[in-house]
Amino acid sequence: MKARLILSAMMSSIMVFMVTVLVTYLNLGFVPDFLLQWVKAYVIAWPVAAGTAFAIMPTCRRLTDRVVAHLERPA
Repeated sequence: MKARLILSAMMSSIMVFMVTVLVTYLNLGFVPDFLLQWVKAYVIAWPVAAGTAFAIMPTCRRLTDRVVAHLERPA
């Protein structure tokens, strides 16, 4: 449980960082308050992403195992 929580927090933090920087830039450009606008987006998006990642990780692992097993099955 602890590892799942840490992994969810780290993965979602990095993903949200990249996506919010990109989307904030695409929507606003590098305006004088870019950093403030980006931080607002990050602070809103990260808890949502972290909670979602934590909740769906077991299902995604099971689905990944099934896909990999299917791909590795001899033809």
